[in-house]
Amino acid sequence: MKKILLTVLSLIALVSCQSDDTYENLNRDPKNPTQVDASFLFNAATKSLYDQMTSTNVNTNIYRMLGQHWTETTYVDEANYDFNNRNIPANHWSEMYRDVLLDLTTAKEVVNAAPDLSAAEKASSNAQIEVLMVYTWAQLVETFGDIPYSQALNAGEFVLPVYDDAGIIYLDLLDRLTAAIPDLTGSGFGSADPIYGGDATSWKKFANSLLLRMGLRVIDANGFTVRATAAINAAVTGGTFTSNDDNAALHYEGATPNTNPVWVDLVQSGRADFVAANTLVDFMNNLNDPRRPAYFDQNLGAGIYDGGPYGENNSFGSYTHLRGYDDGTAMHDPTFPACLIDYAEICFYKADAADRGIITGTTAATFYNNGITASFDYWGVSDVATYLANPAVAYATAPGTAKQKIGNQLWLAMYNRGFEAWTAWRVYDTPTFNLPAVSGKPVPTRYTYPISEQNLNETNWAAASEAIGGDEQTTKLFFDVN
Repeated sequence: MKKILLTVLSLIALVSCQSDDTYENLNRDPKNPTQVDASFLFNAATKSLYDQMTSTNVNTNIYRMLGQHWTETTYVDEANYDFNNRNIPANHWSEMYRDVLLDLTTAKEVVNAAPDLSAAEKASSNAQIEVLMVYTWAQLVETFGDIPYSQALNAGEFVLPVYDDAGIIYLDLLDRLTAAIPDLTGSGFGSADPIYGGDATSWKKFANSLLLRMGLRVIDANGFTVRATAAINAAVTGGTFTSNDDNAALHYEGATPNTNPVWVDLVQSGRADFVAANTLVDFMNNLNDPRRPAYFDQNLGAGIYDGGPYGENNSFGSYTHLRGYDDGTAMHDPTFPACLIDYAEICFYKADAADRGIITGTTAATFYNNGITASFDYWGVSDVATYLANPAVAYATAPGTAKQKIGNQLWLAMYNRGFEAWTAWRVYDTPTFNLPAVSGKPVPTRYTYPISEQNLNETNWAAASEAIGGDEQTTKLFFDVN
């Protein structure tokens, strides 16, 4: 017993003689490090962003239903625009602020404090961070409207942040993105970059493509024409995507936790919650669209496609399944890539800009055809020439205005990109969507603010709600002017 006491006393004396740093280290939780490598934070934020925008878990992402590409079977609250039963706006808000923007902000702080990085290396890494931050902030504005921005991500100083005007935020984001692009010259995060592996040329194309999208998104908003036009011209001059090889894609792996979240939601879960919506299937049937076998299974028979009535309690076996359900391919493959922005999308934006006379030298029809061709190439579909010659598709003869022609084909090309399909409908006001069968509610034009904001940040929430015209699902945001 005496030996034990002597040993304990010796250890106490030894510890008491250690430096303050050593003693402090004994109190650190090794599972919660105080210093995290910037590349780890960047990688984690990137995956969180892609997962959130790609998932079809009804607790977090219902954009494919807002875009009326998919509809539900047994549980149909979300297809009938019930946002709050599962706290969908709050979950999206939290994921984007906490797991994307906060991690990216911290990554930037770690980069700036790194003594072993040159000024050029810091600038390159920060520019990559900035591109993803601008994308995320813009997505939040396009989803909610006015949001906390200038006082956000600083809980130590602003526990209850004010909401900034959505239009002012967007102008600042255009400035931030424009300023970041010249710094996309080095490798940045290099091999730790899960999108482009540090390739500066690809990052610059990504940033310019995002700048083009953002310019077209707000060009019709009151007071935005000059700044939006400048952004479009700068993006085109700087160089946007030129093929599907440039797409801002994240390639998932075959084993959890790095599988595509759609695989998790549709295959690993063993669920059969979704079928193709009649809104999309009917539109494609009317055009005899050759992409149908790439988008859908032929579970009803060869060449037969029948979408479930949107928002109805649909029988899974009675309607067209999503491609791959019956053979594990396409979206039911755990390695299927996710995408934030792609070449087809960029072509349609250029068609819009050409129609407006902003882009000269190439016709809107050429860009329109390029967009359709890019979509066919992405999905591995041949015979695009026959489709382009269809009088209901051809730019010269398709019904509607130039805006409607471009909007319809953009909406079709954004399959599996729910947010962009929904936003194409909001911006281009086409095609005609169905009212959900059970609730009959009008199609939402925004997410409502999280209930937690109403309860915990009531004063600022109330001011923002009044500023945008009411915290309603059908309140139109500043860029949705028609």
